[in-house]
Amino acid sequence: MTVFRVTIRGKFKGLDDAGRAAVLATSGAAYTEAGTFTHDAGVTAFTFRCQVPAGPDDGEDEAALGAMAALEAHGHPHEILQLAVTDMRDIKVRRRR
Repeated sequence: MTVFRVTIRGKFKGLDDAGRAAVLATSGAAYTEAGTFTHDAGVTAFTFRCQVPAGPDDGEDEAALGAMAALEAHGHPHEILQLAVTDMRDIKVRRRR
């Protein structure tokens, strides 16, 4: 299965206690389809990591939209500061002999 890995950096806007608890519950550094958060100590700034399946004709724009939809599904008010997309089809794996 071919995927894109999308990293979104941002900051939360007006995160309440329930939202803070939800972010803490979905913390992690792995790329998943639902997405995971890493954050600063005050849970104000975040990095959201998401893995988006890649269709044969999909590009970075479709991957970015898929990751933003996954971020929106968490329902936390936020502002996106930076977004980076890696097409895993372009990654070359060097095997040891």
